[in-house]
Amino acid sequence: MAVWALGINHTTAPLDLRGRFAFALDQIAPTLQGLRQSLGGSQRHPQIETAIISTCNRTEIYCAGQQAAVDHTLGWLAQSGGVSPALLRSHSYTLEDGLVARHAFRVASGLDSMVLGEAQILGQMKDAVRAAETAGALGTTLNQLFQRSFAVAKEVRSSTEIGAHSISMAAAAVRLAGQLFEDLSDIRVLFVGAGEMIELAATHFAAKTPKSIAIANRTLERGEKLATRFGGEVMRLADLPERLHEFDAVISCTASSLPIIGLGAVERALKKRRHRPMFMVDLAVPRDIEPEVKALQDIYLYTVDDLATVVQTAQASRQAAVAQAEAIIDAGVQSFMHWMDLRSPAAGPAGAGGAVVPLIQQLNAQTDEWRAAEIARAKKLLARGEDLDAVLEALSRGLTQKMLHGTMAELRAGDAEARAQTAQTVSRLFLRSQTKSSL
Repeated sequence: MAVWALGINHTTAPLDLRGRFAFALDQIAPTLQGLRQSLGGSQRHPQIETAIISTCNRTEIYCAGQQAAVDHTLGWLAQSGGVSPALLRSHSYTLEDGLVARHAFRVASGLDSMVLGEAQILGQMKDAVRAAETAGALGTTLNQLFQRSFAVAKEVRSSTEIGAHSISMAAAAVRLAGQLFEDLSDIRVLFVGAGEMIELAATHFAAKTPKSIAIANRTLERGEKLATRFGGEVMRLADLPERLHEFDAVISCTASSLPIIGLGAVERALKKRRHRPMFMVDLAVPRDIEPEVKALQDIYLYTVDDLATVVQTAQASRQAAVAQAEAIIDAGVQSFMHWMDLRSPAAGPAGAGGAVVPLIQQLNAQTDEWRAAEIARAKKLLARGEDLDAVLEALSRGLTQKMLHGTMAELRAGDAEARAQTAQTVSRLFLRSQTKSSL
């Protein structure tokens, strides 16, 4: 079984390119179906496992199959985003086998995030795995990879201080707003969207007790729930252009595929505000606010990439925690690769690196068959009124004879050298306690 991954993130691709490959959760299932059909058709083996992680900072595809198909996966993703494979390749990274595990473990642990040690990515990964599982795209291998990722992340967070000094994107936005406005308690704040990122941002801004808070969302019910929590008002997204001028700070993060705050709307808002400054943060990928807005005088617009320099603080104090986390990840990678080796058939018999798991399954099936036969025989004896102790004795003897029959036959067969080798193997397998006690 081969495992491979392809991705772009905040360190390899600009914001607008990442926006082309952003998938909302409700898009994951059909996207995975299309990917699996494409890969299955190209490799003539339909049992392809796939998962997609898509956040504001990254889009990553994880796959497992009989043979790696990195180039085909890259070509498929490039086509889905409407760019050339060459362009995507220049901004992406591809990984196979152990490197996939290491990367997934680092992502889950917050070591590959824009905000070192941030915990939000772990929840986003779990959402992606649930979506893949619901779509029927997750098999044994990828499920094992991600479950181990979550376990490693839990150990990293409980055993190190990797997240102790992290600054979230929401906190960074508040810090930047504080540099523009003398007193945040005097500003009116508008949040566009009602998802997890907006909820986090609203929590940070609410702690500064602004003059007012408003939530603009496509569905009023979800917006009302968030507005009630922070003592704010809710408004329809359609009313945004006419009311934009009322707000000093605008923080937006929706799943819209197109900008919802255009240049014209902001220009009109500035005119109504008599060019009093506006602070705007676009946390969405793809963008919620047209990039041309940034060129307007009296507009201070920041994107997720602009916040990178703000969140990368206290780096030196986290280096010891990073080293500890990497050691935990190393152990996790070794464990996962050992699990993969046990499942991967190789040239030669199982004892020489072959398919151990199928052999174990065959042994379990054979012993279950023997057990069922002996139990059936014992039940017949009991039904005839045979003594219970005699029946149990017969049951145990029947099982041991069946289990040892093949071994005894091998010990008697072949030449002296073959019998000696068989004897050593049998001793190691069946006489472990005696062997240990004699050492």
